[in-house]
Amino acid sequence: MKFHDADVLIVGGGLVGCALACALRNTALQVTLVDSHPPAQSWDDATWDSRIYAISPASRRFLTQIGVWERMNANRLQTVARMRIAGDDGRAELGFTAMDAGTDELARIVESRELQRSLWQAASEAPNVTLLAPAQPTALHDEADGKLLALAHGPRLSARLIVGADGVQSWVRTQAGIEEKTTPYQQWGVVANFECEKPHLATASQWFFEDGILAFLPLAGQRMSMVWSCGELRKKELMALSPEALCQEVARAGQHRLGALKPISAAAAFPLRLMHVADLVRPGLALIGDAAHAVHPLAGQGVNLGFGDVMELARILVAEPASRCGEYLVLRRYERARRENVLLMQGVTHGLQKLFNNANPVLRVLRNTGLGLTDQWAWLKHRLIQHAMNA
Repeated sequence: MKFHDADVLIVGGGLVGCALACALRNTALQVTLVDSHPPAQSWDDATWDSRIYAISPASRRFLTQIGVWERMNANRLQTVARMRIAGDDGRAELGFTAMDAGTDELARIVESRELQRSLWQAASEAPNVTLLAPAQPTALHDEADGKLLALAHGPRLSARLIVGADGVQSWVRTQAGIEEKTTPYQQWGVVANFECEKPHLATASQWFFEDGILAFLPLAGQRMSMVWSCGELRKKELMALSPEALCQEVARAGQHRLGALKPISAAAAFPLRLMHVADLVRPGLALIGDAAHAVHPLAGQGVNLGFGDVMELARILVAEPASRCGEYLVLRRYERARRENVLLMQGVTHGLQKLFNNANPVLRVLRNTGLGLTDQWAWLKHRLIQHAMNA
């Protein structure tokens, strides 16, 4: 039997890649994770990360199971107990509460760097996990019973299974020749954090406009993280504003719901796109997270989809002998299990983006009417809440 440096070799040490390493800790699988650089382990506590995630209860349970959740600084976490969604006619509104779902929270807001630090630390303490960073992959080759990964200025690593967790521009996906279909939304996500004059009351707010979507996510303390999905022209306008002018514009767009705002992080922007891949798996290879799919951020489910990938792939790998972890028939079970959930979330977010970011007057009436009617149908609201919480 051929010797392998690892059973599972994960390329990409971001949130999803690290989560897979943690999910496979203390198993019979030998795991190696490679990344171009290790994440920061400390920072000025007075600063706030502009990358914010809404972690669903299902993802929070998963992070607890793999020994990560309790490592995070509780003072940096914020519960979402309510959500308010406003249409673009000034009247239609849809509201959710945790009480509607019979639970204590709809989601938990976390900073990317805080979650990344906790994941990396948990992975580094696992006896069967090896972290290699900095390490830059340069070539991927097929072997008789696995894959061979070449590293710049480093060893060539042999593994039964390569997992691409290296983001939307995945190097692993390209090396494997897996085709992706990307649909640009011609929109950007502009993000920034603010201190607020008024308390957010653990409420997430969202406004649909004809030309974009504005979201306020509550942060710990009297703070808020903004995500404004908008077109190129609006993005340039927002990014050109002074911090003070940006505060005034965001407060105005948010109907002054949180009063006057003060900046606590610089604005940043990233392009929005929908991405489908032809295959999630090949013999000896699997894709997870943003390497496997991309969705519009309006539902805040991108990272939760990635953790769903990890949960399913880890469950399948642990149930099989280590010698079979790269077999195509084993990996196909992961692909079949994830396709439906991913396509459903992509379909919902894509449909909502096209429905609301549309100047057609008939669609404007329909979408606002539908928003108002949904708010009146308790059973439908309950179904929507449960779906989002279990994502």
